[in-house]
Amino acid sequence: MLTLIRRIGEEIYIDKGKIKVTLLFQKGELIGVGIKAPRSIDIDRKEVFIRKCIAQHELEKKKKQEELAASNT
Repeated sequence: MLTLIRRIGEEIYIDKGKIKVTLLFQKGELIGVGIKAPRSIDIDRKEVFIRKCIAQHELEKKKKQEELAASNT
């Protein structure tokens, strides 16, 4: 993991500038982060990412069960 130290208002560029991360504010222990990236790149908070992974896993599991049931008939 790359660790960087930045001040509020400073930016970090990723993938030759395709993704820009800006530190917006600090309020107590919270830090506001702005991310500008192409629409083709998914950006999620951890809890949203986990929900999406679980939903995708359930969808794949259901599809396999349906394919298995169809092949048995």
